[in-house]
Amino acid sequence: MQPFPTKKYINVFLGLGSNQGDRAEQIRKATALVVQYIGKIAKKSHVYETEPWGNPGQEPFLNQVIMVNTVLDPRALLDAIARIEKEMGRQRKEKWGPRVIDLDILFYGKRIVRDKGLDIPHPELHKRAFVLVPLMEIAPDWEHPVLKKPVDELYMLCDDPSEVVMLES
Repeated sequence: MQPFPTKKYINVFLGLGSNQGDRAEQIRKATALVVQYIGKIAKKSHVYETEPWGNPGQEPFLNQVIMVNTVLDPRALLDAIARIEKEMGRQRKEKWGPRVIDLDILFYGKRIVRDKGLDIPHPELHKRAFVLVPLMEIAPDWEHPVLKKPVDELYMLCDDPSEVVMLES
């Protein structure tokens, strides 16, 4: 009898957002593709409707944060995210512009990664209520490895006045 495989799983937190088309369906489809290409979803927040950040002249977003168990290294995770976004029809036309789907790596375990096109933890997450509110729902005590503060404290220190409204499940 062979022993169970001993791959090392790591908890990663991903932010999902959509403000084009059937936003709720885009979030559902993205989570299904995350399971297919990245790993098992261990936790997920409710879905929240939020104001657009950085470029206010567009439709509101639906946002969600998920915790995924994965064996992918950070670069392979980024590649899988790019594949999901491409498969769902995302086109990168303008910074903070409308999008069918947006997936961001918020945390990769407790690791700090600063590499070409890859910044983990996400360098802006502590400034964005639409990330902190759903993240706080599933991991309020998770400590930011750079700022050395838990998520719930980061939310209390956040200056973003945007409204983040939980949708009914």
